[in-house]
Amino acid sequence: MDARQTGPTEGLSRRAFARLVALGGSGLLAGGRATAEPGPLLQVPMQAGASYESYWASIREQFMLPADLAVMSAANLCPSPRVVLATLEKYTAMVDMDPSQENRRKTAEGREAARRALADVLRAAPDDILITRNTSEGNNLVSSGVDLKPGDEVVISADNHPSAHAAFRDKAKRFGFTVRVVEQVSPHPGPEYYVEAFAKAMTPQTKLLAFTHVTASAGDLYPAKELCRLARERGVLTLVDGAQSFGVLDIDLSDMQPDFFTGSAHKWPCGPKEAGVLYVSKGARSRLWPAIVSLYAGSVGISRTHEGLGQRDEPKIMAFAEALAFQNKIGRAAIEARSRDLAQRLIEGLQKIDGVRVWTHRDPARSAAIVTFQPGSLDPVKLGAALYQRDRITSNTRGGADRPGIRLSPHIYTQPAELDRALAAVRRYTRSGL
Repeated sequence: MDARQTGPTEGLSRRAFARLVALGGSGLLAGGRATAEPGPLLQVPMQAGASYESYWASIREQFMLPADLAVMSAANLCPSPRVVLATLEKYTAMVDMDPSQENRRKTAEGREAARRALADVLRAAPDDILITRNTSEGNNLVSSGVDLKPGDEVVISADNHPSAHAAFRDKAKRFGFTVRVVEQVSPHPGPEYYVEAFAKAMTPQTKLLAFTHVTASAGDLYPAKELCRLARERGVLTLVDGAQSFGVLDIDLSDMQPDFFTGSAHKWPCGPKEAGVLYVSKGARSRLWPAIVSLYAGSVGISRTHEGLGQRDEPKIMAFAEALAFQNKIGRAAIEARSRDLAQRLIEGLQKIDGVRVWTHRDPARSAAIVTFQPGSLDPVKLGAALYQRDRITSNTRGGADRPGIRLSPHIYTQPAELDRALAAVRRYTRSGL
């Protein structure tokens, strides 16, 4: 059996398993940073060409993906590389073999190493990092933790994820504050438009501005730095939902300067499920009440007061750090460039297919690595099923009146031949039907 189609250790020798664990080289229990110098396999090529594509093919080999499956649904769920699965299994087994407090202190140290790894990736301080279960939890810790009352206003984007959009509207009913919505425009009208639109929506009563860095609907890229500066100049807090940017764009929070930034491990970082991050700036720390008060908080900064969530799955958090270390070896800039290039290729190919309407803007200043399109008169749900069942291509479908269709989101494991296969399939179905 092909080892790529088995569990982390099944089909692998003990020596191979040990090599996979060592590949990340994060030194989680050594007290150091959860990063490592690039190994021979993960050297980033300096120029395009055959060796460049061979390099990205070698990255794909680090995942347990069947050879015939083209995964283009990173915006929903990414696979984890073998080293992440091996790390999760290793430390889960370690705890289950010896669940004593003495042994579990090792994984508590691993959690703090993961916090340092997240801080490094986001260009932040470990004191400002909370380790959550996902973006939704982080968004809700903010909407529940900021003191909002009658007379206060929150300005949100209409294209926010429900974890921010619906949550603010629901909590407004309970606490009496007002939600003002900035409508999305399609196609993306440019960053200047949204800066002006949010400026007009804000009033002296505005306490918080919440928007999605990259929208899950059409992959629209919002001008995060400019919006955060606008809000900061008016004394307004900012919440940036980074679910579709963290792990694919090269995020620098020291430059963006949000008050809150959220992200998930299971999307673009290619990490485990139910692990995430909430960044809280030092200036916003005193304005965020802990939404959950329990035991086993973190060891530094805001984690001491806001990360007491009870018993945690710390091996999973350590696997999160391993996913970050894996991406660090590839390089953040290289990941962003590759994913954007794949998306650009998709947009270009889709625009050549009769009847297809591409919702995602091709301008890199307005989009990232998500491509959404309407496949003519075809039913998106039926097309998505056909792509998977007949062509072995994963995608996500969008119904309703707001930019319905198919969403494709390629990532570092996606190969150009798989893009060609997807484009050929869409062309074939739009011509002949389903």
